[in-house]
Amino acid sequence: MQYHRAVELARLQRQRAVDAVYDALRSAIIDSLLQPGERLNVDDLAVKLGVSLTPVRGAIQQLATEGLVEIRPRSGTFVASLTVQDVDETFKIRCALERLAAQDAIDKFTDADIRRLKELLKALRKTVRTDEDRAAHYRSNSELHAILIRASGNRRLQEMYESLNAHLRIARVHAGRADWVGRLADEQAEHEAIVDAIERRDGPALDQALVRHIYRAKDDMIKALREREGANGSK
Repeated sequence: MQYHRAVELARLQRQRAVDAVYDALRSAIIDSLLQPGERLNVDDLAVKLGVSLTPVRGAIQQLATEGLVEIRPRSGTFVASLTVQDVDETFKIRCALERLAAQDAIDKFTDADIRRLKELLKALRKTVRTDEDRAAHYRSNSELHAILIRASGNRRLQEMYESLNAHLRIARVHAGRADWVGRLADEQAEHEAIVDAIERRDGPALDQALVRHIYRAKDDMIKALREREGANGSK
């Protein structure tokens, strides 16, 4: 006869304070409320968020593990500033993940997916003049790629991709806006090729379109970072 041991588990809170602080700080970093290179004061953050120091320290440790925050001994804690090497490596990993997702997703895209992708292409054709236009453009861009990742059905891949996206959003802030609007025509043509390949269920064409798009974006961002670094160095 088997006896089942009674196991008592402590009831969990709906959301731990450290998780809430982590979510708040991560969002502030990704949305540029906290800028790359900005120093983070644990005491000030605790006061602003209305929590004790412990969950703030725990959240910062999580963000440091994710690479969004840098803890420098005897200097302090800072929002991460990505280097050219960081961007190069991140984009290469992003490319590998999207190509893997495309392999798994090419026969899984639904008619609803195709319709939404075409709606996003239309939205991405709109002229970008203001910060609000830019934010809307970025959201449409992100959703287009998210549909590809989600269609793969690979949850682990989705988690890894989301982590990379956080770093890329920081890099965009750090790179600045130099000639961003001038590159939209190239970006649009690349997105058109991606969606066309998806609609035709053409795996090799989708793979080629993704590589061309992601590596062009990588080169543009690295160029912008180097130009900004050069400008800052000359001041």
